Amino acid sequence: MRYEQYATRAGTGHKPAWLAAAALVLTLVAGAAGAAAPPEVSPATTMAEAGMVDIRSLVPDISEDIKYAGHDNFTGAPVPGYDAAKCFLLKPVAQALARVEHALRKKHMRLKIWDCYRPTRAVAAFMAWAQDLDDLSTKAAHYPNVPKSDIVDDGYVARVSNHSRATTVDLTLMHCDEHGKHCQPFDMGTHFDLFDPRAHTDSKQVTATEHANRQMLLKAMAAQGFKNYPGEWWHYTLVMHPQPQTLYNVPVR
Repeated sequence: MRYEQYATRAGTGHKPAWLAAAALVLTLVAGAAGAAAPPEVSPATTMAEAGMVDIRSLVPDISEDIKYAGHDNFTGAPVPGYDAAKCFLLKPVAQALARVEHALRKKHMRLKIWDCYRPTRAVAAFMAWAQDLDDLSTKAAHYPNVPKSDIVDDGYVARVSNHSRATTVDLTLMHCDEHGKHCQPFDMGTHFDLFDPRAHTDSKQVTATEHANRQMLLKAMAAQGFKNYPGEWWHYTLVMHPQPQTLYNVPVR
């Protein structure tokens, strides 16, 4: 899931290659922030006060399937803070994402969005879920090969997420007909929010075609300044100068 806790698993004494790569991305994304004080939560109570816009104000027909507003997610239930299935982002991030979408449409492709801004209350709910080791209702679908007790240490769930800074999106790529209709997702090798090495962007466990599809998405996003989180092929953060550090807790409505 696009989480920015690049922790070394307890007792191993070393980082897997993908975690080392993720740490490099964190350095690039955090940039000028350096070893700053703990992130602050904005007092903003509305999206306007937070400087966020709905992506559909820029691309009215962009495809969305906001997973945490419903039951089809790793928690198995709507997540606190998601009162509506909408994608909000800081305005510059939304503008960059709109540019990605418009460029793709010229090639008969489109984006499909799964998550954007995430309130800090949602991140807290994820942590509570991760610590409830008795709830294994979604294990088969979302973490079949990872013990739930390892999900935080393995970097799949974190206490702080760039999603709460409204700079990050989770999405996939679709191919469409010559009229831009009847779009279908490219095969990326895994579904969204699979906590598994197969979801790592450069996983060797997927086919050449699936890897090429991931690279096509990566190239499209990178063209507008988005950096991928190597542990999740669907997770992208816009690199800005300076990089936003403020977290938000405004409900998605």
